Amino acid sequence: MRRRGIGFWALGALFWAYVLFLYGPTLTILVLSFQGPEGGLTFPMSGVSLHWFRKLFAGGGIVDIGAAFGRSMRLGLLAMAITVVMSVAAGMAFRRRLPGGAVLLYTAIASLIVPSIVTSLGIALQFRLIDDLVNAWGVEDWTTAMGLYTSGLGAHLTWTLPFGLLIMFAVFNRFDGRLEEAARDLGATSWQSFRHVVLPIILPSVVGIGLFGFTLSWDELARSSQAIGSVNTLPLELQGLMTTVTKPDIYALGTVTTGVSFLVIGAALVAIRVLQARQARFGSDAGK
Repeated sequence: MRRRGIGFWALGALFWAYVLFLYGPTLTILVLSFQGPEGGLTFPMSGVSLHWFRKLFAGGGIVDIGAAFGRSMRLGLLAMAITVVMSVAAGMAFRRRLPGGAVLLYTAIASLIVPSIVTSLGIALQFRLIDDLVNAWGVEDWTTAMGLYTSGLGAHLTWTLPFGLLIMFAVFNRFDGRLEEAARDLGATSWQSFRHVVLPIILPSVVGIGLFGFTLSWDELARSSQAIGSVNTLPLELQGLMTTVTKPDIYALGTVTTGVSFLVIGAALVAIRVLQARQARFGSDAGK
């Protein structure tokens, strides 16, 4: 067996140092969130308990966790659903040559280049102009068109949708169109061809797009800051508490939000593996 040189061990040490730098803060928050009732924000820990989690979910802590959690969850699920549907539809449409398709594509992904805070300010300004227009029409009791599912949702889609589009374009770039031709030769309609041939093949990638859509929306802060309206999502609540909290409540909240992200990622990965195994099984059965 060949001995590993010093370069291998140096690169290995550099890699683990990077991993520690990347995940060390998250692990620190995770550990400190399990402190006892007298715990603070730094080491050493003062006991080990679930006190701060109980206080958090009791509703008498630093933030209304139920309301903020629910808002972020609903917004994330809605952004995920819209991202999946629009990405798949755009991927199917761009398989054919579209007049002005290049301009449309670059416009759709331009928000990845524009700074997030600028996008948020632009959306907020747009909705303020809408408010001014409605007020000019003399509509009574009008406050604002900005809200969680209007300007807030639009801000999140400027972040989630470009990722979904790029993934779906890459998927259809490798897609074998002869499978659809075979289905149509057997009498399948366009919808039947999509439902029974195309969708089962691209379904693992669709699950991946859903994962991106939810997690990017769930953790989004900068694009929400100016465009979310009168309510806050969970990341905004966390940001507002950063300079005022002096107890481990915030660590417990950070652990909960991180746990939800990892739970969604784990569920998506399991779903992708199951779908890939199913495809492989059907492929082997068809080859017999």
